[in-house]
Amino acid sequence: MTVPTGRRERKKAATRQKIADTALRLFLARGYDAVGIREVAAEADVAVTTVFSHFAAKEALVFELDEDFEQRLVRAVTDRAPHEPLIPALRQEIHALVRHCTGDDAAPVWRMIVASPALREYEESMRLRHAESLATAIAADLGLPPATTSCRTIARFVIDAYTLAREAAEPEAAVDEIFQMIEAAWAVARPAQGTTGRGTDRR
Repeated sequence: MTVPTGRRERKKAATRQKIADTALRLFLARGYDAVGIREVAAEADVAVTTVFSHFAAKEALVFELDEDFEQRLVRAVTDRAPHEPLIPALRQEIHALVRHCTGDDAAPVWRMIVASPALREYEESMRLRHAESLATAIAADLGLPPATTSCRTIARFVIDAYTLAREAAEPEAAVDEIFQMIEAAWAVARPAQGTTGRGTDRR
């Protein structure tokens, strides 16, 4: 997670975290549908407008690390070492994300998500957005147009790997098994590097 540096940024981050923690506590105790935004705001001792200044929708309170996860996936592409291949870098990041989301304290949250059509729909839209951001980063890394089909396909595979591994009996082993297939697919389908790529072949 990105750590805010300025005093104002730290205060905003602390308020956001307090709202998210409060909302999750209420959702788990009473049920997602039984708790409204006004109740979250009152319990967190903030105005309703403050809640919405940090979270665009009620569903976003459950997925408060949404943007952080998206940025981590993009940075796995953009910040890797000069000679580090793409797929192993993404596998390492997915391993980290899966470990974060499969701890004992995460189980009640995922049960709540599965039980709520609104949360399942929000998660699906979130996954699609993450896949598009990842595809754009991969294409840019290779100097290719954002809509390059092979980049979008691999990005979808990577996002699906996270979801499938998270649901598996042995998540860590599932990540490795899925990424063996992704590696094989990328070896066959990866496009030629464009003229605006980084110059060093790190595919």
